[in-house]
Amino acid sequence: MKAIILAAGRGERMRPLTDTTPKPLLAVHGKPLIEWHLAALARGGVRAVVVNTAWLEQRIVDTLGDGGRFGLAITYSREGRDHGGALETAGGLKKALPLLSDGGDVAFWYVAGDVYAPAFRFDAEAVERFLHSDDLAHLWMVPNPPQHPGGDFGVSAGRATLGADGARNTWSGIGLFRSAFVTELMAALKVGEPARLRPYLDTAITQGRLGAELYEGLWTDVGTPERLRELNATPL
Repeated sequence: MKAIILAAGRGERMRPLTDTTPKPLLAVHGKPLIEWHLAALARGGVRAVVVNTAWLEQRIVDTLGDGGRFGLAITYSREGRDHGGALETAGGLKKALPLLSDGGDVAFWYVAGDVYAPAFRFDAEAVERFLHSDDLAHLWMVPNPPQHPGGDFGVSAGRATLGADGARNTWSGIGLFRSAFVTELMAALKVGEPARLRPYLDTAITQGRLGAELYEGLWTDVGTPERLRELNATPL
């Protein structure tokens, strides 16, 4: 079982902090944000992680290294070096797929590098349920935070829906994906072409192949310096 952590973005809303520090390396309770994910993935039995990078990417590579100190093997999908900048969520996933799959249809965890969810369990049982389904992806949703009151998708009987106003939750940035999500839905997207993931998730919903469930544990979108300060001021 592998995972990808999306860590390539510039973090414009986090400036000036991200002028000199990649957003995933900003400290939360004394530890870089991305390291909370790495620790949780290792606890869940994941042993290989792909980290995509672009903005100040060498800082991330130098900080995390080969992942040995986390009990992981980390490889890097270097968008900055290879393409001159971040490829956004879908473009990043497309480029990284060869590092996540040897060509077969496999499942992997998808984690946004700019969210904080220290108690999330990357559960092997959730993986087994996903593998026994026909879904292309499964998303963990959270109650809508103040900065995103409209949400992203509805959740009904374990399925993601396009939802209606007032009936949508926010995607946590955590999910399970099959490589077929990329090879089937994103077949026309060229490697190195920037693209957002949302349209492909919408397509999976219309095909009835996107699962979802609500996660009500501690979760924060660390999107602004103010939110980072509030998070660090809150006791563990």
